[in-house]
Amino acid sequence: MSSISSHDQHNLSPREMERDTRAHTSHDGIKPSEIAVGVIVGRASEYFDYFVYGIASVLVFPEIFFPFELRLEGTLWSFVIFALAFIARPIGTVIFMKIQQRWGRGIKLTGALFLLGVSTAGIAFLPGYAHIGAWSIGLLSVLRFFQGIALGGSWDGLPSLLALNAPEKRRGWYAMVPQLGAPIGFLVAAALFLFLHSSLEPEDFMDWGWRYPFYVAFAINVVALFARLRLVVTNEYDALLEQNELEPVPVGELIQNRGSNVVIGGFAALASYALFHLVTLFPLSWIVLHASQPVNDVLTIELIGAVLGFAGTIASGWIADRYGRRNTLGVLAMLIAVFSGFSPTLLNAGVLGENLFILIGFALLGLSYGQAAGATSANFGPRYRYTGAALTSDFGWLVGAAFAPLVALGLSAHFGLAYLSLYLLSGAACTGAALGLNKSLEIKD
Repeated sequence: MSSISSHDQHNLSPREMERDTRAHTSHDGIKPSEIAVGVIVGRASEYFDYFVYGIASVLVFPEIFFPFELRLEGTLWSFVIFALAFIARPIGTVIFMKIQQRWGRGIKLTGALFLLGVSTAGIAFLPGYAHIGAWSIGLLSVLRFFQGIALGGSWDGLPSLLALNAPEKRRGWYAMVPQLGAPIGFLVAAALFLFLHSSLEPEDFMDWGWRYPFYVAFAINVVALFARLRLVVTNEYDALLEQNELEPVPVGELIQNRGSNVVIGGFAALASYALFHLVTLFPLSWIVLHASQPVNDVLTIELIGAVLGFAGTIASGWIADRYGRRNTLGVLAMLIAVFSGFSPTLLNAGVLGENLFILIGFALLGLSYGQAAGATSANFGPRYRYTGAALTSDFGWLVGAAFAPLVALGLSAHFGLAYLSLYLLSGAACTGAALGLNKSLEIKD
């Protein structure tokens, strides 16, 4: 039986109606394992969308949307549009925080994931440059920007809630769990492209085969939406968030009071974020550009690398709990710096060197990225943690990852692979500097 009359229901605001709905959802309680599943499913769906677009930027978009350019320039233009989503993410975070404050978490999350699914599926229907000219590039740019808006708005606080419910000596392990979405998302996206690229004739793949992963992305987003709403619209989840003060705060207030934490937190994870696209998208673009080995072979090696990244992410939780997050991030930043020095040698050493670059890079990425989320949010107190974690992550992705494949490919192609080494080294140096400035990353989550 409803706790309020039908007449009173008509006088409720949308946010009050959402609370009433939560109050009548039957759940005996939310366990950390349920939160973990929701986090992994949600993150994996988001990363799948990102990597579907990223892989298509290398294999498809130069020919479909930039046929008037040489392969290198077409790929660089594709990476320019790729970066638009990262520029849009903080804008989406701010917009959807406002939506949450007015209409509630359920409406916010539904709207964000619907926009993400529509934007991703919309790319699948786009005609190429041969059919509508420059309009195709403009529409692709708009849809990519909307993807970023949606990803910024899809922040649900589950990673922070999971960290806050972690046992004291298992905080590194619990901080690692949300990061598993990245290797899972890449595995599914790369496997799907490998299947299509190896099964179809080149003409069929370029005509319609590349569009299929974007259709799949919409379906995966629907599944992820229901998996997350199952938690978000429950009164237990609402109570847990309110108990831990995980509510939006005005962005101006956050910047005024904790702006330095946003900057330092973003730079503390910069080595991981810079490496992220330099071992997933850059080697694919570099090898395709130089035709040094078949595309299917590269995708296969990257699938193996993603498995190593998955294992490294899991291992990072154990390492951080044993040696501390700050020490873990610092040591991995140094290892990434060493790796940057050997990168030109590996990429110039033929197929074996290229494959080693991918595999070693993925292993380092998993170990470092596994604790990147904790670095972006550990400094915020309860009041600022919800909004601060979201915006710090947005800032880290924007500075570290948005332009990484564009800059790395452009510099390497025009000036040599030594500039790839310098670019990655700069990310490791920024992480080291941020860790040196910030001695408080060991704050209990």
